[in-house]
Amino acid sequence: MDASTSPRSANALTVIVTGGSRGIGKEIAWLFAKAGYRLLLTASDPTRLQKTVEELAAACPEAVIHGRAADLRIAQEAIDFGRWCLSYGEPDILINNAGQFLPGSLAEEPSGQLEQQMAVNLYSAYHLTRTLLPDMIQRGSGHIFTICSIASLKPYVQGGSYSISKYALHGFTQNLREELKPTGVKVTGVYPGAVLTDSWGNFDNSNGRIMEPSDVAKMVFQTAHLSPQACVEEIVMRPRLGDL
Repeated sequence: MDASTSPRSANALTVIVTGGSRGIGKEIAWLFAKAGYRLLLTASDPTRLQKTVEELAAACPEAVIHGRAADLRIAQEAIDFGRWCLSYGEPDILINNAGQFLPGSLAEEPSGQLEQQMAVNLYSAYHLTRTLLPDMIQRGSGHIFTICSIASLKPYVQGGSYSISKYALHGFTQNLREELKPTGVKVTGVYPGAVLTDSWGNFDNSNGRIMEPSDVAKMVFQTAHLSPQACVEEIVMRPRLGDL
């Protein structure tokens, strides 16, 4: 799928969001669309992605919005999506948000769960970032966000392969930050605790026990608008009452 709106803000900075059709990714896309950015979105479900593109286009006519479905678990699809993004010009902000949560203990989770979690939560960001990096480095600017997790920093029961993959994403983010310091490209790791996304199913959040996706989106948006010489390296967020 390749859906788009009619360009009305051709000079807008370009923001790429993976996993952009729901949850944290969709909330991030909303904020940048409202500000008139050019958005390049991807998600694995083409129907849901098309709906998101249409919603954003209707609500934010000043934004330029394109969507292309991709299964970022597959290296070539991540690379192809990156090349598609480059066809629209220089990428300014990359938000590696695509992810999946599969609970389980290391002793009992099904065979292949580690490979799946690594593919979704780490390799997607690795291959897409590497595709876009040469352009950012040559230009000497850009900002890369990786949506990690509290599970990247602290082990917990039933974290299993999910936690391993998020620890790996944390390592990827830290190494990327060190490598890119001299280039002008910023790197920010985002480490949210419990957020009301699809992973929580029918969780009753009427008492506000866990955070909303918009909480994370607002932090990302504000961090992207600092001076060129400022870089927020890590954003750690938890519910007010702490982890569950």
